[in-house]
Amino acid sequence: MIEPVPLSRIHPCNHATVNGHGAYVLYWMTANRRRHWNFALQRAVHWASELRKPLVILEALGCNYRWASARIHSAILQGMRDNLNDFEGSGAHYYPFVERFPSQGKGLVAALAQDSCIVITDDYPAFEIPRWIEAAAKHVSVLMEKIDSNGIFPMRATDRTFVSAHSFRRFLQKNLREHLEAFPVADPLVNADLPRLKPSMFLPDRQAATADELSSPHSLAATISIDHSVQPVKAFESGSAAARNRLRLFTKKRLPSYAESRNDPDADVSSSLSSDLHFGHLSAHEIFDDVMRSVRWSPEKLSSLATGSRESWWNAGPNAEAFLEQLVTWRELGFNGCALLPDYGHYSSLPQWAQRTLDAHSADARSVLYSRAQLENAETHDALWNAAQIQLLCEGRIHNYLRMLWGKKILEWSRVPEDALVTMIDLNNKYALDGRDPNSYSGIFWILGRYDRPWGPERAVFGTVRYMSSANTARKVHVKDYIRRYSK
Repeated sequence: MIEPVPLSRIHPCNHATVNGHGAYVLYWMTANRRRHWNFALQRAVHWASELRKPLVILEALGCNYRWASARIHSAILQGMRDNLNDFEGSGAHYYPFVERFPSQGKGLVAALAQDSCIVITDDYPAFEIPRWIEAAAKHVSVLMEKIDSNGIFPMRATDRTFVSAHSFRRFLQKNLREHLEAFPVADPLVNADLPRLKPSMFLPDRQAATADELSSPHSLAATISIDHSVQPVKAFESGSAAARNRLRLFTKKRLPSYAESRNDPDADVSSSLSSDLHFGHLSAHEIFDDVMRSVRWSPEKLSSLATGSRESWWNAGPNAEAFLEQLVTWRELGFNGCALLPDYGHYSSLPQWAQRTLDAHSADARSVLYSRAQLENAETHDALWNAAQIQLLCEGRIHNYLRMLWGKKILEWSRVPEDALVTMIDLNNKYALDGRDPNSYSGIFWILGRYDRPWGPERAVFGTVRYMSSANTARKVHVKDYIRRYSK
């Protein structure tokens, strides 16, 4: 029998019951787009085993979501190509549906649910996924459950929101230990022995994407009604296979110098895993497992103190601890905010002190104002900022340290802070491979004061919100090669 999923990760979406006479268990894969280390798939396999029913896995890709583009589509399609290979011979029936024009897939989940026993889906707190799930649950006649497989700490295991990384880190040090012993099964299908789906059981009226179509993700994306001005990042391969290769490269080659060089754009020892996490092609649990195995860590090394300190709680060495600060503390702080703040993407969600100081300085004279088009096209007087924006346009990412500067300058160069917020969200979510994510919103709102504190001296435009400049950044880290690499 498959290992049960912790109750803290299971949340019903409706008040319906399980239909024991249904033909199959349906897993609607929306965020955890992978076979491995996936609590949602594990829950679906558990139900299929319990009910002795076949398992159908629906991975659907619509084309009318906000910021839909060839870049985002190609990345998701690369993952679907890998999933088609991964689920072949697994005992589950994988159904990849790719919408070719808006609304082609409307009602698909409800239609498939009619013949199902239960519907399992992913619990993801950001972008349009919560709205999709809420809408589908109203039209599904059987029990529908959403499963949290986002991070090490179950995001709904607390109803508390946090004002800083320090307060969240201290909370984790008190409460994370038990969840380190409740990881998802690495491969829930490996010994599942599920009943096979007979063709007569599953007759969808919309054709699945073929293996031939998915073998050329960029070509398939080019045929779909989406924004083709944001082109795929062809030098960056997405999907579970490429993600796992990047993980192995990181732990072997980059992790040993991570603490010392992670903020250095010229060194670029970052993991490059943020988009893999965003698209669900790689699990935070698998990353954690691989990193900690590489430093020969075990849970017995955890400190008994819970002071909120960044160092020495894990007792895993400076490089692993610096990485876990990003993977666990900051990443899961973003999930906490999106899950528990109803207006997480709006200016009104900023802490009161930040709103007060920004509003008090909203009429301050700006040294320069740039239009949205000038910012988008990297047409400013600042060579370092332009380089960061060009990296975003071309590679779908900005070096993590320079993302902070990128946002601070947009605040400085915008008419009012509300305009800066709209610009940051739109540019990031349009071009970044890891955009539209809880970490997108936590990073952008950090620019405006969320998860931070007041800083003196009080300045024009910023008030007491933390200030950054390109000159200071260039003094702290090496940027000459970075600017040269991304100059026009």
